[in-house]
Amino acid sequence: MRFAHMVLPESPEAVLAVIDGAEAVPVRSILDAAPADLQALIEGGSEMLDRVREAASSPAAARARIPLAEAAYASAVSRPPLILAIGLNYSAHSSELGLKTDAAPTVFTLWPNSLAGHEGTTTWPRSLSEAVDYESELGVLIGPAARDVDEEHALDHVWGYTVVNDITARNIQFAEAQWSRCKSFDGFTPTGPVVVTADEVPDPQDLHIWAVVDGHTVQDASTSQMVRSVATLISHLSGSTTLLPGTLISTGSPGGAGYSRDPQIFLRDRSTVTVGVDGVGELTTHCRILD
Repeated sequence: MRFAHMVLPESPEAVLAVIDGAEAVPVRSILDAAPADLQALIEGGSEMLDRVREAASSPAAARARIPLAEAAYASAVSRPPLILAIGLNYSAHSSELGLKTDAAPTVFTLWPNSLAGHEGTTTWPRSLSEAVDYESELGVLIGPAARDVDEEHALDHVWGYTVVNDITARNIQFAEAQWSRCKSFDGFTPTGPVVVTADEVPDPQDLHIWAVVDGHTVQDASTSQMVRSVATLISHLSGSTTLLPGTLISTGSPGGAGYSRDPQIFLRDRSTVTVGVDGVGELTTHCRILD
């Protein structure tokens, strides 16, 4: 199944919806005591997901359908207990940045204010950065809590997948010892458009991942090129930290970042960037720089 948070014409608050083709079905319209958002759905476990799945095929669902053209997307991820990001997880990306892939994963956190939705506009002051970069990433959402799990069973703890654009102010990244602030400006972590349940992604290491900036393809790779697989990352992270339901893990970006190009390509005022993972989604962000 595919889920999104949609802003409907009659409601300023984003609501959880099942996405079916070019239509959305608000979960609250088809299910009593419905989960208000994706986090509540994940916390409800397999029983809640089964209830929603059954309701989505009911006659009531047919009557509740809304064309996607009449709604807007909010962040596909809401209220995550933790957002973890992995750096340098593709050799080509670490090499182009002139950084070494360490013996253990490079892990940092992203702040919740940075979450944004598909087709949203992300703004930042020119005084803070004129070196803002894109990074297409596969996002992983934890379902059943994971603590000290081995790689063999790690994917059993995945609830679903989404697309993440890990937008980065490179000048700040290379000026500070931590990476959280440079990647956590307001709107710097778009997610979506949807979250796809894990059963629709048989192998997260066999997905085409890409990015297009202002009509030009700038990243074109496969998740098979990850230094550490999704299962390896979950096993490693859960060894020291309980990964609670709804935790978002952004698994790293392939080569092709704007910083490393000659000439460099940074996101400009009125740039449009689309990042995608085949089978998961295409996520578009519009950019405005404030003088």
